[in-house]
Amino acid sequence: MEQYGLIGYPLGHSFSKRYFTEKFLNEGIAATYELYELPDLAEFGTLLSNSALSGLNVTIPYKEAIIPFLDELDETAQKVGAVNTIRFLSDGRLKGYNTDVIGFEQTLKPLLKPYHTNALVLGTGGASKAVTYVLKRLGINFKLVSRTKTAERLCYTDLSQSLIESNLLIVNTTPIGMHPNINVQPPIPYQFLSNRHLLYDLVYNPLQTKFLSNGKAVGATTQNGLAMLEAQAEASYKIWKEKVWFYDYNTIKKQGI
Repeated sequence: MEQYGLIGYPLGHSFSKRYFTEKFLNEGIAATYELYELPDLAEFGTLLSNSALSGLNVTIPYKEAIIPFLDELDETAQKVGAVNTIRFLSDGRLKGYNTDVIGFEQTLKPLLKPYHTNALVLGTGGASKAVTYVLKRLGINFKLVSRTKTAERLCYTDLSQSLIESNLLIVNTTPIGMHPNINVQPPIPYQFLSNRHLLYDLVYNPLQTKFLSNGKAVGATTQNGLAMLEAQAEASYKIWKEKVWFYDYNTIKKQGI
């Protein structure tokens, strides 16, 4: 029986095991999917030596930190600078991929309006890198926002009325508001949101975060991260089963993954 799983820390919020367990059951696939909480990524080697794994997903906080542990990256993962899928090659090497890219694009594009030309991206971690990669490909201008201001990014206190009103797409790539800390929200000035805004939260547990609730209250379009999770999970499984040999963005588009 094939073994797959997810590494990250913590993993109490994750729906991945439930998703893959139901998929394997419904499709008659002889496989299991487990959650591997690694408080320290130094434990990754121990996990590999004690498990007969066929593939792994990677989540916070290791999407960038996992890269030195891998033998190879596909083209998209190299460009993004983050990995969320690991394929175990037949010769024992580990190859990293980023399926967050296709998951985010597939679920964002149907929601976009012609006026969604400027975006604020909250967070600068591995998930943020996949999001900004997609925004660049779609020709959407964006500004990064984090707790610390640098030459390349704003901090939350920089978010004025004019910035909120001129950036009608706001994407939360941080874990703020994720279970169990469901009563917190990214510190943006929500009073300046309008019904022309699109708020996308990569968090999917809970399905309705406070970030999204604030947008919904003024008639903004909102999207949680569940559909993205499902889309990237399907792409991950195709990689594990060697149905995609060269997984760059153009391959994804051609094969309809």
